[in-house]
Order: sequence, then C-alpha cells, then structure tokens
Amino acid sequence: MIVDLLKREEGKTLEFKQDLSSPRNLLKTLVAFANTAGGRLLIGIADDRSVVGVENPLDEEERLANLIADGIAPRLVPNIEMLTVEGKTLLVAEVFLSSTRPHHLRAEGAENGVYVRLGSTNRQADRELIAELRRTVEGISFDEMPMPECTIDDLDLDAARRAFAGVRELHEQNLRTLKILVQDQGRTVPSRGGMLLFGRNRTFHFPDCWVQCGRFIGTDKAKIFDHIEIEEPLPQTVDSIMLFLKKHAMRGADFSDTRRRDIWSIPLEALREAVINALVHADWSQRGTPVRVAFFDDRIEIENPGILPPGITIEDMLQGVSKIRNPVIARVFRELNLIEQWGSGVPRIYSQIAAQGFPVPVIRELGLRVRFVFPLAEAIPVQESSQAASQPGAPSRLESRLESRLESRLAAKIVLLLEKGPAGKAELARKLGHKTVSGELHKQIKRLLNLGVIAMTIPEKPNSRLQKYRLTDGERKQLAQQGEE
Repeated sequence: MIVDLLKREEGKTLEFKQDLSSPRNLLKTLVAFANTAGGRLLIGIADDRSVVGVENPLDEEERLANLIADGIAPRLVPNIEMLTVEGKTLLVAEVFLSSTRPHHLRAEGAENGVYVRLGSTNRQADRELIAELRRTVEGISFDEMPMPECTIDDLDLDAARRAFAGVRELHEQNLRTLKILVQDQGRTVPSRGGMLLFGRNRTFHFPDCWVQCGRFIGTDKAKIFDHIEIEEPLPQTVDSIMLFLKKHAMRGADFSDTRRRDIWSIPLEALREAVINALVHADWSQRGTPVRVAFFDDRIEIENPGILPPGITIEDMLQGVSKIRNPVIARVFRELNLIEQWGSGVPRIYSQIAAQGFPVPVIRELGLRVRFVFPLAEAIPVQESSQAASQPGAPSRLESRLESRLESRLAAKIVLLLEKGPAGKAELARKLGHKTVSGELHKQIKRLLNLGVIAMTIPEKPNSRLQKYRLTDGERKQLAQQGEE
C-alpha cells in the first residue's frame, strides 16, 4: 500500500513531508484533513519524492504526537505508525474525517485557525465556511433552517404552483412536507430553501442567489461579448441558462434517419446535468459568489460557490458518491424531475459525454468554489453579427466589463453610481433599491477601498456621519478607457 501511495501526486487526501522542521505547516495539513475528507501525511519523503526516512523514529513519533496534542483543538487523535521502505523508516499519520470538526490551530484560535483541504493545498476557512462545517456535524443543512423574519406572504406561491403544475397541488401541508415551510417557535415560516427557491425578494435576503452567464471572446475573460443575470426562481433558472448556452452554440442537422435530428456543437444534456448539480450543491450561505456560467471559444465552465461536502472527494463524485448539501432544494428538483436519481448526475455526465464523442470534462476545486470544465471538440468563435449583445434588459457592455474585472455585480453598480458623483452608504443603498445598508454593501465598499477603486472624501475621519465615497482618478481613467473599447 505504501509503495502505491508514493506513486501518487499530493492531493486532497495525501501529503508528503521530509521531516518535522515546519510544525505549523504540518499541523495545518492535519487540521485540514480532519475538517475535509481525511487523509494521510507521510513523513520522511523529500521534495523530489525520494525516500530519505526519519532519524530516531521513536523520538520523532513521540514528538509528532505531542505537537498534535498541544497544537490542535478540539483533541485530534490520528493513527501514527512506522513503516519501512527501502530500508528506511517513515512516519505515517492517518487522519479520518472528524466528528468533532471544525478543528483549529490553538495558536491561531477558533475563528482564525480553521483550515480545509483544497486539492494539494490548505486554505484558511472564513466565517461562513466554519459555520457550514459545524452544521454538517450537527446534521443541520443551511436550506432547512427557518427564516423567522419572513412569513408565507414572502413566498411567490404562484411561481411555485406554476412549477408544480401537473406534479402535485401545493396546499400548506405539501409545502410543509417539502420543507418549503417549517415551524419556528410556534409559527409557520419559510425555510431558507423555500426562500431560495420561491422567495419574492430572494436577493434581499441572499444577495448572491442569482446566476451570472457570460460569453467571452477568445479563451480568457479579457473581452466579454454577451452577459445576462438570471434572478428567477431556481427551478426556472435551469432552462434560462440552457437558452443562453444554445444561443451561443452552433446547430447542425443529421438526416441519416427518417427524421431530422439536431446536432449541437456543445454537449447539451451533460451541461444541463452540470447546471442542475451546481444549483443543488451550491453553498448559498457564501457571500459575493453567485453561480457562474462562462462560455469561451474552446470550453464552457460551470462553477458554484462552496467546497465539496466534508468526506467527499472528486474521485468519489466520479463514482456516484454524493452528499446532499441542500436537501430542500434537492427534494423540490427531484419532485420536478430535474433530478432523476440521487448521486447519478456526475456519472451520467461522463457517460453522455462519452456517447456523444466530446472531450472528457474536468472537475476542479478552486478556492471556495467547484468548477466543471467542458472542453469543446472544436473551437466556436464569437459570431460578431449576432444580436445577442443587444438583448433587451441586458447590462451595458461597460457594466458587464466592470463586473468581470471586479468579480462582483454589486461592486460594479457601486462604481457606476459613484461615477456620477460622491455618495454615502445610505445614499448608495437607496439608489440600489435596498431598504437598509446591508452587510454586503459594507463589505464591497471596504473591498473597493482596499483595491484603490474608491476613496473617502473625509479620510482623516473614516467613521464620520458625513463620510462619502468617490472614484479615484485612476479608476476614472480606467472607466473611460473601457467605455471607449
């Protein structure tokens, strides 16, 4: 077994270390393993993958155990064993997915010392991800939690009934069965999943419950050709995304059978499965990260916020193993026949791709997102004569470019408002149609300040009630250049 491990690359469940000379990095890896999907740490392996072994293995085993006991909380007890390879002794620390997660480094504290494993790297968890780790241990899903500030009137029941037409009647008991409505302190209120699915004002409660679709010129995001924002009820979103993809694909015809058969340049069935997978498995508790669909000349990327659920690896996904992050959303999608069978989506994507002869897609964990990449069999250059970019209601080309650069729709809107003149937070909130100055607005203003995009009008008194914000000279020049392109 150990010989097989040495042939593998470092990844989500495997890491090599030469010795114990960097205890903090070693402890970060063990914490990340325990919080994510388990893993093995092999000590005594050089960077070039040669076996160098561990000197004084008994002493080093004791030192490792003490480092773990003193440096990690809650208590973590990995299996530590000594194995001999090529006449040299290795230490192998095996960690399983922990039932007492999230673990953290004692020296960094419970708020700053939590790490998760993303590919072959360890990433510090933010507040939302720490909360997600706690929920998974407690058996609580984000979308099943009640929203006591809302009532049944905050649900668009007409949209829900249209979605369920011909499937089932939606009286209050059925809404309870589907957990669109839940009990909270003796009151019946919408669940978070219910609001995500059919809320009248979803983006007020969940600013990133929307889908960003873009068609880019070439193979990077330097130039955007077409862009839409989809803010419909989640079940309707699937068809809207597919319409956008079809609009930019090429369609041919096959007359070899008795009837005409459309031949598309993109794998529509597999893409639809990936879109559904992204909506159902997105971590909607994250801020600043909507679901994104990007169409390039040579590939299509579909990505959703959220790391893979604890205990799940990409290899597990390919085998059909899955954990449902959003059971309310998944149950509704199943009722609407958008999901055929639990855990079958990813294997079906690959079987459809193989049957149609398209290149094999790739799944990647990038930051706190999961991305499905579909390479295209042949490049599809943008048809400049297309009318797609002039679609009614679409954002301006400048706004689309700005949003692509800043990676935030709200940030783009703030910049465009400040282009007209300085404004305070309350004024910006009002112009954006927000009832109050939201936490996300605070966050984006702080981010734009750090990026040097905007500046304070009273920098010597940052907390002044008269404080306003303006565009920096550099940002005004960049906006002018983008507007001329």
